[in-house]
Amino acid sequence: MMNRLEVSIDIQADRAKIWKTLWDDASYREWTSVFFEGSHAISQDWQEGSKVLFLTPEQNGMYAIIERHIPEEIMAFKHIGNVVKGKEQPIDEETRKWTGTMEIYRLTEGVDANTLIVEIDVFEGQQDSTKTVFLKALERVKQLAEAQTTATNSQ
Repeated sequence: MMNRLEVSIDIQADRAKIWKTLWDDASYREWTSVFFEGSHAISQDWQEGSKVLFLTPEQNGMYAIIERHIPEEIMAFKHIGNVVKGKEQPIDEETRKWTGTMEIYRLTEGVDANTLIVEIDVFEGQQDSTKTVFLKALERVKQLAEAQTTATNSQ
């Protein structure tokens, strides 16, 4: 059974910097290393309807479709299936249990900070471990985005 988990963090950086931190290749690799060292994502254009491969250095992972993309506001992925050695795998019995699950990144504007909210569908019993690792990842996004802001302000 799937449950939707929500985690969030306030970040003192403008939306453009947070968005760039999330999806720019170099910073994406940095904050997603919390999940798996060497994680990266490949997409043709990061637009709605595009496919995204979320991969380990060995080219294993999963693929998804970008269901919704409004720059600096929302990025929603619908997970479809597994990738093994760079090749998308057919949907099998195991994959059917989670195909169609969502992972949604949303930025909301606040007075002193912007809030990054992540909603992700997870199997029952995996909420705590998923929440723990996602909070570490969001803390890394915050550090990276706020460091960009500090660097920009000191120039």
